[in-house]
Amino acid sequence: MKMIVGLGNPGKEYENTRHNVGFMAIDKIALKNHVTLNSKKGNGIYTIFEKEDEKILLLKPLTYMNLSGEAVKALMQYYKIAVSDILIISDDLDMPTGKIKLKYKGSSGGHNGLKNIEQHLKTQEYKRLKIGISNNKNYDTKDYVLGRFSIEEKEKIDSVLNTVIDIFDDFCINSFESVMNKYNKK
Repeated sequence: MKMIVGLGNPGKEYENTRHNVGFMAIDKIALKNHVTLNSKKGNGIYTIFEKEDEKILLLKPLTYMNLSGEAVKALMQYYKIAVSDILIISDDLDMPTGKIKLKYKGSSGGHNGLKNIEQHLKTQEYKRLKIGISNNKNYDTKDYVLGRFSIEEKEKIDSVLNTVIDIFDDFCINSFESVMNKYNKK
């Protein structure tokens, strides 16, 4: 079983904010695969479905961003999912809006959701898909990441979310290394 986790914050006030791009990705993947996240366990909302003979668990933690690791670990343990079968989708301030990068290990880069996941998994070696949201130094970081995308930024994010669906499809059937090689070069 593979687990795809989109990071974000629950609640209407956080919808379509920069920090919720992981939630947006999970919603887009669910829509394309005609599934609904309607199960709750371990402080997360999720669904399980089959794709290419592989069971897939899509998860949106409901613990708020900074405690995302709690939900990830709870479902990982319950369903006996290996760290090597997890893909975390998160925002990245250090990349231009709409740019993507796949990594199989590394530091959190200051991202509190990733830090918490590392604390709970006790490793920095887990797969991640980072989606650029840029960084406007004219704003406090917290205000910026919890802010909404401009129309131009939203168009870039919508376009990259279509690429995320392709990445998801490839992740289900190919090695992560081949997926990284294919999409990190774009």
